[in-house]
Amino acid sequence: MPNNQTLLVLLVSLLTVSCSSTAPTDTSMFTLSPNTTMGSLIPLPRSVRPSADTFTLVKGARIYVSPASAELTAVGEYLAGKLNPSTGFGIQVAGAAAPPASGNLFLTTDGGDPALGEEGYVLTITRDLVTLTAFRPAGLFRGIQTIRQLFPPSIESASVKSGPWNLPGGTISDSPRFGWRGAMLDVARHFFSVQGVERYIDLLAYYKINRFHFHLTDDQGWRIAINSWPNLAAHGGSTQVGGGPGGYYTQADYAAIVAYAQRRYMMVIPEIDMPGHTNAALASYAALNCSGLTPPLYTGIEVGFSSLCTNSAATYKFVDDVIGEVAAMTPGPYIHIGGDEAKSTVLTDYIRFVDSVQVIVESHGKKAIGWEEIAQSHLRPSSIAQHWVTEDFVRSAVHQERKVIMSPSSRSYMDMKYTPSTTLGQDWAGTIEVSNAYTWDPVTQVSGLSEADILGVEAPLWTETIQTVADVDYMAFPRLPGYAEIGWSAQAGRNWGEYRVRLGTHGPRLTAMGVNFYASPQVPWK
Repeated sequence: MPNNQTLLVLLVSLLTVSCSSTAPTDTSMFTLSPNTTMGSLIPLPRSVRPSADTFTLVKGARIYVSPASAELTAVGEYLAGKLNPSTGFGIQVAGAAAPPASGNLFLTTDGGDPALGEEGYVLTITRDLVTLTAFRPAGLFRGIQTIRQLFPPSIESASVKSGPWNLPGGTISDSPRFGWRGAMLDVARHFFSVQGVERYIDLLAYYKINRFHFHLTDDQGWRIAINSWPNLAAHGGSTQVGGGPGGYYTQADYAAIVAYAQRRYMMVIPEIDMPGHTNAALASYAALNCSGLTPPLYTGIEVGFSSLCTNSAATYKFVDDVIGEVAAMTPGPYIHIGGDEAKSTVLTDYIRFVDSVQVIVESHGKKAIGWEEIAQSHLRPSSIAQHWVTEDFVRSAVHQERKVIMSPSSRSYMDMKYTPSTTLGQDWAGTIEVSNAYTWDPVTQVSGLSEADILGVEAPLWTETIQTVADVDYMAFPRLPGYAEIGWSAQAGRNWGEYRVRLGTHGPRLTAMGVNFYASPQVPWK
């Protein structure tokens, strides 16, 4: 059994493998002290070059930004907000035209390399200064998450701790493999408060997730207020699985969530599921039903029984109004139209409906995303298919020269049980222990795809059995950090045997953040 020193040397040798097939390989070897955090980062960075230096954050330190724009000042204040509760230092943010005096942190886009892209960064830590450089502010924000992980785990505490607050010296150069690294939260089966959603967004941001897929409507609940169709939320949002009180977001609530995500450089993708998964809408308005009659509200978990009346002009008026209001509230370029499990819609009607809805989405200045079943239709040039179970549909989308998002249910569905004895979750796609969640590659998951076909990865969390924030924590963690790494880090640099050790060091971090994570026996928790 290797001792700690040997293991850390092994970790660093793995970390210095290039995380890009086009970047040079960094094969330098270093010996680290046993308490270093340089070998514990998730996602795995592109290049890590440790040094013998140690930077110590002390009272009186400041965060300097250049240029001193409102946006970069906000990024600096975000970092200060993460460091101040645990250190008690009251760190302030200020502008600086050049690197500041020793003992401080410097965040800058001055001279940032365009090759880093929107989210890449270079972090240099010496005994005297922490310098984070990026081409764009989003890269600074991603680099901040690395700085947080390099501090001792207690930096994430909500109350003052004793420190010392040391950062290991070295240089990290980093940028993502995929531009789409997402997580989905279903608030239709069980409703979650604005605060609960924002907390989840914070946890996603910590692992460099940049897409939040917001599943707002389903058979069991309609969760977004639509002014032109008010009964959707008032009646359709009044219950949830099991018959609880449900709830919905006002348009102000939704705007607050979107703004919260934007400040974390995370795009919100709202989903209005159709033509199936629509019982909450059908129960709210008789005109959406071919029979002209409203069904009762639904609180079970079966699927495939509902359908909008795809031959009715009222349905397309409804779709246009809803998409129009949601698009107006959503700064990102995408609207998710669902399209899955429409078992009660005749295929020819389904194809015609999806064809029409894509045009409606485009008429409101957005691009349509749908679950892979939409590949049965004629996909618009801007439309995107999201894989979850049927590989032929994915290949059909690629055959139409459309991009795909990879969310294979047997690997990435966070509502699947970890083991047969897990109390929460389902198992129709199998059980997904932490190793199963980590050991797959988006490019080889479905034969016939190339990396150029794939926008990225997304991990959905459906909530048929998930009722509380603690439940969300338990099913998402510790699987979510692995999905983040699959999206950010190159396949060539990833290895389960090494990753499980890195993940184990995040136990104290998750605990400090108050995360109710599943302590998988596959992971050597610290």
